[in-house]
Amino acid sequence: MIPQETITQIFDTALIEEVVGDFVTLKKRGVNYLGNCPFHNEKTPSFTVSPAKGIYKCFGCSKGGNSVNFIMDHEQLTYPEALRYLAKKYGIEVEEEELTEEQKQKQTSRESLQIVHSFARDFFHEQLTKTDEGKSVGLSYFKKRGFTEETIERFQLGYNPNKWDTFTSKAIKEGYKLEYLEKAGLTKVNGEKQFDFFKGRVMFPIHNLTGKVIGFGGRTLITDKKTAKYFNSPENEIYNKSKVLYGLYFAKKSIVKNDNCFLVEGYTDVISLSQTGLENVVSSSGTSLTTDQIRLIKRYTPNITILFDGDVAGIKASFRGIDMILKEDMNVRVVLFPEGEDPDSYAKKLGKEELEKFIEANTNDFIRFKSDLLLADAADDPIKKAELIGDIISTIALINNEVKRSLYISQCSQLFEISEKALYNELNKVLRKNFTKDNKIPKEEAEAIPTFTYKEEEKKSTDVRSCKHQETDIIRLLLNYGNHEVEIKTENQDGKEEIIKVLASEYLIHELSNDDIAFENRAYQDIYETFAQSIEKGEALDPKSFFRSDNISLIETCIALTESPYSLSENWKNSHQIYVTTEDLRLMFALEHAILSLKSKKIELHILDLQDKIKITNEEEEMIDLMAEQMQYLELKKAVAEKLNRVVLK
Repeated sequence: MIPQETITQIFDTALIEEVVGDFVTLKKRGVNYLGNCPFHNEKTPSFTVSPAKGIYKCFGCSKGGNSVNFIMDHEQLTYPEALRYLAKKYGIEVEEEELTEEQKQKQTSRESLQIVHSFARDFFHEQLTKTDEGKSVGLSYFKKRGFTEETIERFQLGYNPNKWDTFTSKAIKEGYKLEYLEKAGLTKVNGEKQFDFFKGRVMFPIHNLTGKVIGFGGRTLITDKKTAKYFNSPENEIYNKSKVLYGLYFAKKSIVKNDNCFLVEGYTDVISLSQTGLENVVSSSGTSLTTDQIRLIKRYTPNITILFDGDVAGIKASFRGIDMILKEDMNVRVVLFPEGEDPDSYAKKLGKEELEKFIEANTNDFIRFKSDLLLADAADDPIKKAELIGDIISTIALINNEVKRSLYISQCSQLFEISEKALYNELNKVLRKNFTKDNKIPKEEAEAIPTFTYKEEEKKSTDVRSCKHQETDIIRLLLNYGNHEVEIKTENQDGKEEIIKVLASEYLIHELSNDDIAFENRAYQDIYETFAQSIEKGEALDPKSFFRSDNISLIETCIALTESPYSLSENWKNSHQIYVTTEDLRLMFALEHAILSLKSKKIELHILDLQDKIKITNEEEEMIDLMAEQMQYLELKKAVAEKLNRVVLK
């Protein structure tokens, strides 16, 4: 475990312009640097490095972070590995903190499992390539599948001899403990007897993101139906199958480069496509697709293309995976191979160029894919057709982006020749049902939940019940000007007016804490609370500290609120004798406006809540109390509006 003092030293020493400059040609532009983004192809530079803030931001692909994040993304390293990389670059000695006994035991177990898996990988590969049995059985199978020697080496494929304890005996003789052989699932223990779990199988090593083997998949070469075709390693300290994707170690750079990830079913599909030249391919072998696996892909791209073979029954069972991908705010497309074909067999038939053409020509979005597949079953049956449309609407409801929802509704309308209004009505029902279920809201209160509207009503704000814009403005001001001083009027002990200077962050938080205001956005609330805690301690918080977090989501939020793709050169302004009134020069006005806007919105939301309660209450006394409270808040709303120089029409 790297001590916090060392992490701070690494951040202080690793200048962002130097770290990025090792990989990107940067040109100075004002106080920042500009270059072509290394994470996507671009002709016009949109990749900005800010030495003052210690961050980078691409305004083309939205990638952003600090020096550690850059190394993580560019070199595909974990957070600790990126820290060690930078420590080595700048000659910083990393002394790991002393671990507790429990931590030592856990680390010892993890390290022992890593070592055992490395030995097993080498043993199986050697058996495959250097023994008579391995060559005649295992190697001939792989070559029959069309795998080249280079591919076999790259994926470190292997073979476990068809004898009861060849591997186990060799491992114990070499000094490996039976405890870890069993925990790794390589050896089975039955009383005093031990035998090889993967006996007589060809072996597919499973790698983690750094290339270390953490498990195996073993395929039998026997055609006996009673024998399981594949065995997979059991879960342990280093292997959690729901959080691992086969082939990701080999595919990650290609996924970033192509901004797309092909998702297939099995080990051989991954290997065949990769050998063909489509390297951005992974598999969820050994488990149904999980949320953790989807989020793992999301680290490299928001786009997934699922490659299905011609098994219709299997495809229908996979619809849940499409829904899960959409729920994670990712884009999903689908390719269906001809009947009797799979990615493995078709890759061998076509080759890279023809396969790419086939995929491009046969890629569909999930609506077209589902409808093409299920309409055949529905035929002219209106009930089945309605069920199909309901199924598609339920999937659309999982998409969080409202613009995407609208586009899919429009597409669905054209495809099924049904009015958009009817589809929006069905969508609203599903959204309301999902919302009440997720938030455990009583059914009778569900009607008050805001939903999608249609046509003319669509022009109205879709954020009626949200403080998103007002909250964003507050946090933006905190991050950009929290340490700036502002002058405020106050009264001294004698009752005389005087002007004092305070930090903008102190003023903001003092004004908001008086009304006990909380933020809907979790990241915003975390930032606000961090500022509040520093003020309570009497300390000035450096906004740069947020850019040093190991939470990339928080960093991206902060960068989005502090960076702009546009800036005026000081030389240009001076040479043209142009004076620009910037926000920092009228900061007090911006602070007051932001505070009042947020308070006004909170009051408005409370009034809406009161109106909802009035609609559903059957108690006369309660209704009177609610209406009285509503009147008080309407008066409060007018008072705030006057300060904002607004006119309240209703």
